[in-house]
Amino acid sequence: MQLFDTHAHIGLIYDDPIEQLRVIQQAKQAGVARIVSINNSLHDFARVYPNIKAIPGIYHAVGVAPSEVTNPGPDYISKIEEYLKLPNVIAVGETGLDYYKQYGDKRSQIELFITQLEIAQKHNLPVIIHNRDAGRDIFDVLSQRIPDAGAIFHCYSEDATFAKKCLDADMNVYFSFAGNLTYRNARNLHDTIPNIPTDRILIETEAPFMIPAQYREKKRTMPAYITSTAQFLAEMLQMDIEETAAMLWSNSCRVFKLPE
Repeated sequence: MQLFDTHAHIGLIYDDPIEQLRVIQQAKQAGVARIVSINNSLHDFARVYPNIKAIPGIYHAVGVAPSEVTNPGPDYISKIEEYLKLPNVIAVGETGLDYYKQYGDKRSQIELFITQLEIAQKHNLPVIIHNRDAGRDIFDVLSQRIPDAGAIFHCYSEDATFAKKCLDADMNVYFSFAGNLTYRNARNLHDTIPNIPTDRILIETEAPFMIPAQYREKKRTMPAYITSTAQFLAEMLQMDIEETAAMLWSNSCRVFKLPE
């Protein structure tokens, strides 16, 4: 059985490059064969990418998160496009909208989001979407500008109605679930799973955040912990864990255009 962690902030788990390598090795020992490394800023990407760029099975996304809207960096558009040429960079993101913490203003967030959707379209890459309390605006933007290569709602936080709305609009979207899927009170997520096609489901750790219930005594999530989320999902779908892992692997490879 092999698992694919589609979203992990390896640089936020540990700053030290040696510790980052240990995190990845532990994940591989747990059956996590592939990980997409995520950074919120271009500065962080430039800091983390060199440490792990040569490790087999480690892929990368590059983008500017809404938390960085007031300072995306000088010439950030050309910088993203430069980084997209690097080996194993396979997606744009994370990007999106976050109205919970009110970074900058809504207009600036939307402009930053649209810019990165256009970059993703230009380079024929999927986009990884951060959405917090901004579902209506994200839907409105995506309905006009979703890249042909598709979009991933990372750490999905909306409900089944929102997911159905996106699917009914014939959007090429995937729904990625993190460790909070395993929380007893995550009823919106539990209701969503049976109402979306299984070929649109992904899982992630969102490491070091969203610690699965099984590891709630830990201080941070590790990519190795994704096995807990996969098992929980398998039970929800009433599927064998091997079958579930194979499904998730196929879905992940499809959206990121990787060989299975």
